[in-house]
Amino acid sequence: MRIVGIRREGGPVEVAALSADGGQVTVLAGLADFWADAAGHLAGEATGETVAAGDVEFVPPVLPGARVICIGLNYLKHVAEGSYAAEGVPPYPTLFARWTQSLTVDGAPVPVPANEDGLDWEGEVMVYVGQTLLDATPEQALAAVVGYSTFNDLTSRRAQKLTSQWILGKNGDDSGPLGPLVPAAEVGDLRDGLRVRTRVNGETVQDGTTDQMVYTVGDTLALISQTFTLRPGDLLATGTPSGVGYSRTPPWLLQPGDVVEVEVDRLGVLRNTVVPNEARHER
Repeated sequence: MRIVGIRREGGPVEVAALSADGGQVTVLAGLADFWADAAGHLAGEATGETVAAGDVEFVPPVLPGARVICIGLNYLKHVAEGSYAAEGVPPYPTLFARWTQSLTVDGAPVPVPANEDGLDWEGEVMVYVGQTLLDATPEQALAAVVGYSTFNDLTSRRAQKLTSQWILGKNGDDSGPLGPLVPAAEVGDLRDGLRVRTRVNGETVQDGTTDQMVYTVGDTLALISQTFTLRPGDLLATGTPSGVGYSRTPPWLLQPGDVVEVEVDRLGVLRNTVVPNEARHER
């Protein structure tokens, strides 16, 4: 089952199941109703109205008030290739935040912000929390995960490096494409090692496996829950393997016209095209 967000004729966001061929969607519930019992909706049959995919607008199936928490430097080889290599691996994950407004979907164009030489790719797995977590154990936290999707943490490197905080460079307009959500029961445990690949114009630039993560999903969600309560619909981006563009010699950044793909075992392919900055003013 692949779960997407849709909007019909400018109406409210609904959550729907995408058909195997991508040609139709079957409504499961309204957005708030879905996240009130995500596990229940995923376990049941999709019995709502079925409509042609071409008749709806695809949007992230994400609550406006959801927290999007991201792990930085979560693969050892990525740590070694970056500007923090000399600092080694810290005992706790480096966490930063995205706003939901930065998220978009498979197929959406992604603009290069002003004053950037291009965008950097970061193929990842996104985690969706389905239950409230407060002072959770790692086991409880992992059990609360309701689904996963592909994610591309497209980064404005110049903005990111202006200060010690990363939020500016990680929240460009439409810079966080999400693939369809796949139920956790169909994905299994990331510690088993799902392959994560990123391609630019067909060339593989990242190729890692999720068993290489330093900080696991359960441990990280449990750690977060000790400081603030995680709610159904909150998201955790799990970090990217080595092979990002800025660490190359010379640096390689995405330019308008480039097509970037993130492919993850059991989750599918996320594909987006980079467009000029002017596209931001046409939204």
